[in-house]
Order: sequence, then structure tokens, then C-alpha cells
Amino acid sequence: MKKQYKLGVIGGGFMARAILQGAVRSEFIKAKKVIVADPSQSALAQLEELGVECTRDNRVVAANCEYLLIAVKPQTFAAVAEDLHEVSVDKIITIMAGVRKEKIRAALPWALPKIARAMPNLPCSVGAGMTALDLSDFDGEIDDCAFIHSIFDNVGNVLEVPEEKLNAVTGISGSGPAYVYMFIDGLVRAGMKQGLTEDEAKTLAVNTVAGGAEMVAHAEDKSLDELISAVCSKGGTTIQAVDSFHKDDLYGIIDRAVAACVHRAEELSE
Repeated sequence: MKKQYKLGVIGGGFMARAILQGAVRSEFIKAKKVIVADPSQSALAQLEELGVECTRDNRVVAANCEYLLIAVKPQTFAAVAEDLHEVSVDKIITIMAGVRKEKIRAALPWALPKIARAMPNLPCSVGAGMTALDLSDFDGEIDDCAFIHSIFDNVGNVLEVPEEKLNAVTGISGSGPAYVYMFIDGLVRAGMKQGLTEDEAKTLAVNTVAGGAEMVAHAEDKSLDELISAVCSKGGTTIQAVDSFHKDDLYGIIDRAVAACVHRAEELSE
């Protein structure tokens, strides 16, 4: 039986709003074909501005949509699953970090849905996000894969990976924007110590990071080592900073931080 809504969403937080803004404003999906549930009236008020249907009832959403996007914190999922007892759910998309498909199926034993796992990041809110997507449950289902893929295409880039790599993805792109913000913050603070104003240092740092990332994205014929070397000249200024980073074990610091993040994602998977 055809469902009233194409997409239902449980959880109306920041990431869910970013995804829906991209989908609705790009006209990929009509607002009237989306329904969202959240216990917070303020969250629903923001979503209503998009023109989507809003409710506080998770069951209403799940029972009346073709695709159900679960966009709650992992710690909240058990309560959501309890709300959905005996509701028929065929196709699920989840952005919950660390929550494996087998855990979702175990919590919804009456449904046995097909599940797509997605790991979007914060820049999705400005249309520059990175989403890793596991579509293995929908292998061969061209229309389903195209629909799910397009949801995230409208807020940035998409990379398909198997589920077993999603915890690693969390450590790199899911949580990665925070690392970038910290690096920019460090450049701003250092610039101010060298006599720049905060605005001057921030403008320089933000544009340098953005420009550097663009060069990496487009310099397909050059490795990262080659790009680093291209900025450094023997006896020059850049090499002094690069040598300082090596002495302070910058790569080791990054490796340990990512490992700690992935470890936490694995804990959530248990």
C-alpha cells in the first residue's frame, strides 16, 4: 500500500534540519511529502518553516512513510524502538553513529527492514558536507539507492563504503570538522600573538585552509607530500614550521585523536 509521505524523520535536531533543508530547497522532494517527529516544540517550529508536516508522535511518522530516517542520538534509539512496537517499517535510513544494522533489526524484530547507514558531517548545514553511505541492504534496488543517495547529494559529497568502515569514517569525516576548527583556531591565536587582529588572522586562516583543501581536491597528479614540498624551499620560512610540526609529532597527535574517536564509535556499536 502506498504511504502518504515519501520521507519520514524521527528526530528534528541540527543534522536532520540540515538534511531536510537541502532536500526541500533543492526541490528534490516536496515539503508536503515529508513528516518529522520530535518531542521539542522549538525544534518542530523551525522545521515547520520548511513546510514539512510535524508531529510529536513517532508512530505516526513510521506508519505513514516509505523511507524512515532515524536521526536521534544513539542513546535515544532504544526508546524510539519501543515507541515503534509492531509498526511496519520496510526501509530505514539511519545517521546514528556507531549503531549497527544488526542492532537496529534486533530492536525492531517484527519489521525486518532494509537499512541504509549514513555518516554525514556538520558542513552539510552549508551544503559542503561529506557523507559516507552504506547501501548494501539495497544492492540491486536502483530506485531505492538513487533516492537515498540523492538525499545526501543535496548537502555535499557522498562516498559509498561498507558498514564495517563507518566507525573509521566517524573518526575522519564525521568528527573531522572539529579537528579543522581547532587547527583554524590555533592559527588565529598564533596570528594574534604575531600582531594580527583577530579578524585579520581569522580571514587569513579560513581562506588558507579552504584554498589548501581545494588544491588537494584538484591536484590529482600530485601527492600530499609533493604539495607540502611545493610550499617549502630549502632555508626558507615554511620549512621551519614544518620541521617544528615534525618535532612535536603532529602526525602522531592526529593518529591518537582519530583512534580515540573510532574507539568510542566502536563502544557505541557494542
